[in-house]
Amino acid sequence: MQLANRLNDIAESITLAVTAKANALKKAGVDVVSFGAGEPDFDTPLFIKEAAIKALLDGKTKYEATPGTVEARKAISEKLKRENGLDYPAEQVIVSVGGKHALYVAFQAVLNLGDEVIIPAPYWVSYPEMVKLAGGVPVIVKGDPKNNFRITPEQLSQAITGKTRMVIMNSPSNPGGHTYSPEELAGLAKVIAPHKDVWVCSDEIYEKLLYAGQKTSSWAALDWATWKDRTITCNCLSKTFAMTGWRIGYTAGPKPLIDAMNKLQSQMTSNITSFCFPAIVEAYTNPQSLVEVEKMRTEFEARGQHMWKRLNAIPGLTCVKPTGAFYCFPGVGAYLNKPVGPKGVSSSEAVAFCTALLEEAHVALVPGNDFGFPDHVRLSFATSMGNIDKGLDRIEKYLTGK
Repeated sequence: MQLANRLNDIAESITLAVTAKANALKKAGVDVVSFGAGEPDFDTPLFIKEAAIKALLDGKTKYEATPGTVEARKAISEKLKRENGLDYPAEQVIVSVGGKHALYVAFQAVLNLGDEVIIPAPYWVSYPEMVKLAGGVPVIVKGDPKNNFRITPEQLSQAITGKTRMVIMNSPSNPGGHTYSPEELAGLAKVIAPHKDVWVCSDEIYEKLLYAGQKTSSWAALDWATWKDRTITCNCLSKTFAMTGWRIGYTAGPKPLIDAMNKLQSQMTSNITSFCFPAIVEAYTNPQSLVEVEKMRTEFEARGQHMWKRLNAIPGLTCVKPTGAFYCFPGVGAYLNKPVGPKGVSSSEAVAFCTALLEEAHVALVPGNDFGFPDHVRLSFATSMGNIDKGLDRIEKYLTGK
């Protein structure tokens, strides 16, 4: 049986084997502590759920316009202006089936065969594969842990060529937990600005999860006149409102881009689930939302600082302090290809480290291979403080014998 050639260039996630093994152990009754979750462990605020329930009971179960209802897009438009300084009218917003779908459709709308896309590493696992599916060529620019994983203007300048079509920015970052300040973003923007045919895709899904007074900025807000027609602003409700399973993402940008995305989406999914549109309106217009988001942010900050301190206290581990999102991304190079634990870590890559830790200490981590850093691992602190200490106790004992 012959399958599509495009699949030949798409990598399978090497984390799937570790995830499958963790699930198998759990089903077998093994007490596995998992730091793999890329989603808040809080529930969606009740008033948002009630808006969807009411819409469902009111019969909001029919097709809607592909880009979303006017009310939902207007609520997003007003949110972007109020909170981000972005002046996108409702007709320049499209609602998609989650943040991942929003990015995928945007890449399909912009990229042609052979177009280069600059992706700072560590990066979210799906960026390179989505770029390749759209015919593009990922160009990885690796951030230095000594600079909190942030790439520099000099690195960016060296990476841009005549084939560069897009730069992807994600601040705060999954998996690095790092954040670019407005001044740092402006420095990168200065490099890209003269290249008039280069888009910037600004993935802002962790925008509300900032810690220790850290600030960031929507890319287009750095200089609206320069960037309003060259920025793809992607966001979703998943992380901010603990709505990962709802699958609600959106994109704002210049009208030709949104029109192109609408054309594509009309042939893919059409509208998202109809009775979710009132939930979008509720999330972005109910004043209680700010209270609920701040509760989550405060708890994540406490957990993140605790995890970071404990990781750095383990000999051989080095961890950048998380300033956003809900991840720590420590380097584990000191323990690769070393006689650690009963069996040792038999490889120079983190996937072997994670496999050994899962099998012998029953702690599930995500190897950094799929994020562009094969000597790092990702731990999510979207779990209880009790689980954090329980898992870190096991990691410390496994690595140090204490």
